[in-house]
Amino acid sequence: MAVENAKVLIIVNNWGIEETELTRPLRDLKAAGAQVMLAATTLDPCETVQHDRYEGETLTPDARLADVQAADYDLLVVPGGTCNVDRIRVNEDAITLAQEFAHEGKPIAAICHGAWLLVNADLIEGKTASPCRYIAADIENAGGHYVDKQLTVDDANGWKLITSRKPDDLDYFVGAIKEALA
Repeated sequence: MAVENAKVLIIVNNWGIEETELTRPLRDLKAAGAQVMLAATTLDPCETVQHDRYEGETLTPDARLADVQAADYDLLVVPGGTCNVDRIRVNEDAITLAQEFAHEGKPIAAICHGAWLLVNADLIEGKTASPCRYIAADIENAGGHYVDKQLTVDDANGWKLITSRKPDDLDYFVGAIKEALA
């Protein structure tokens, strides 16, 4: 499969998303020819933030989390933003989607706090990940291995996990997503 034939699902809560962690993958993958779907908790506008505190761009979701299925996509992206992921990691639709992607052997890319969803979905055990340092203990307590690197790609347990720490790592993160879709 090539990037231009790929179907990518990005999932978020409707507010508190770290702006560049959503907009960079969304726009870069679309520019590369991928079909990208933004699914949110509701169809209300998605309000992003910069550095968890300054108002960011507002985007319109394409679908609700409850209305999308992993079978229709090739890769899942989970952007960060502390408030975004704090809400989405307890959302049953988001948890189920992450579990379905992993069980179908499809890649999941999570940046910054995005890996919190994988902790709650019981998917991090046996994986090495490099999310933001603030959730390192959560990764370790869930049976994963935390590393402080710009990018980690782990193929353990039959599915690929792509993780990066923060917006400064987006070049590596988006590059790894494109490589996983190549």
